[in-house]
Amino acid sequence: MNKYKTILFFLLCVALNLSSCKDTSKSKIDDNLAAYNAIVENSSDRDLKDIKEDGILKALVVYSSTSYFLYKGQPMGFEYEMLQRLANHLDLKLEIIVSDNLDAQFEVLNKGDVDLIAHGMTITNQRKWEVAFTDYLYLTKQVLVQKKPDNFRTLSWSTLQKSVIDDPMDLLGDTVSIRKNSSYFERIVSLSNELGGEIYIDTLDSKLSTGEIIDMVVSGDIKYTIADENLAKINASSNPILKIDVPISFDQRIAWVTRKKSKNFREIINKWITSERKITDYFVIYNKYFENQRFFKRRVKSDYYSLKNNQISEYDALIKEYTKKLGWDWRLLASQIYQESKFDPNAKSWAGAKGLMQIMPPTAQDLGITDSTDPVQSIRGGTTYLNQIYDRFTDIPDEIDRIKFTLASFNCGYGHVRDAQRFADYNQLNPLVWEDNVDKMLLALRFPKNYNKDFIKYGYVRGTEPFIYVEQIFERFRHYKQFISNENKEEEENGK
Repeated sequence: MNKYKTILFFLLCVALNLSSCKDTSKSKIDDNLAAYNAIVENSSDRDLKDIKEDGILKALVVYSSTSYFLYKGQPMGFEYEMLQRLANHLDLKLEIIVSDNLDAQFEVLNKGDVDLIAHGMTITNQRKWEVAFTDYLYLTKQVLVQKKPDNFRTLSWSTLQKSVIDDPMDLLGDTVSIRKNSSYFERIVSLSNELGGEIYIDTLDSKLSTGEIIDMVVSGDIKYTIADENLAKINASSNPILKIDVPISFDQRIAWVTRKKSKNFREIINKWITSERKITDYFVIYNKYFENQRFFKRRVKSDYYSLKNNQISEYDALIKEYTKKLGWDWRLLASQIYQESKFDPNAKSWAGAKGLMQIMPPTAQDLGITDSTDPVQSIRGGTTYLNQIYDRFTDIPDEIDRIKFTLASFNCGYGHVRDAQRFADYNQLNPLVWEDNVDKMLLALRFPKNYNKDFIKYGYVRGTEPFIYVEQIFERFRHYKQFISNENKEEEENGK
């Protein structure tokens, strides 16, 4: 009997052991396998094929001083420039969505609302349960960000050292302010365990960027925070009162994030990242945002830096005033003016167009402009001219299309756009729709076989120019809407 009990006990142990092994294999973190938890199993199945079919790369970014921002009317940022390069590489249009809740980024990704989180995230095993990381973009370590005494320049070195932390162990019993669902939070929890004590955590709003939290240290609102060293260094370049030389971690890999199921998409991004890290352009872009302290100082002091002011250019007030008669969003006109002159009132083109809106001399004379370099005259005359063109396109039913027809006519001439509409009709396309219809016909009117047709009245047009002109104005306008509020609309609503 005892023999049978022994055999039964042995078999039970074997069964339990096999069950344990099975459970362990399920818990293995592997980005290349399908799904091991409910979050991943219920996530979107979108992969490279679906993204290619849509023709759009949807990327979630963070509005910050290094990732994505507006400076002197131009969208900029490390992630922004790298995403542009990726979209071009994949032959996709880029659609940027700004995250308004850093804690919900993985949820937004797994739902399929975006296909990529393009924001430097530390690769950790805990995060790998929900998402998969791309190959790393760069390496950095986490550092303690603290404020020196206000009179630090007058203190002796020994006195200064006594007033700040030089060893992570000194954080025991003190408080560090960080976002909860960040790699910094994970690191402080681990550090507390490693040191065998308690470092208290003050949990901050998930909408705050690391740059904003560093500013809170500068202002004295919080005592300590943690940041990636490259972010800490570039922010400290304009705030010498910060001390950022106490490491909290070893070097860590910083990457972008995809869904675990998007294996093909991730594979092609990884190949692209590996290739990018070998070329000069990558290092130029990285240095621009993380190493170039002079550029960082210049932009944070500028009035036309979106993280500082709700302002695109020094001509915003004029643009708002004269846009009212057009009935357009003033930020759209601002985008057009940037396209024309980059807000330089003395700009002059090879063809003789001058001023903020680059109006040709004969047109300027018709509009009563005596000095094209005068911002008031240029914007007043330019908006009058736009209004005249807009009023001639009463046949265009869609408002956005009508604006695009107007902008194209401003660039290449009303007659050429009407020719493109006739050519669209000839090719059984919709002459009242801009995208993939009339815009394509403008491009086609570069060729003699097309512009020599009997019904084409105005002949050759360099169609690439108006095509790119309209596309870039609206792309920039989308960026402006991300950063700058529409004060004209707010004023109208408040006046009701």
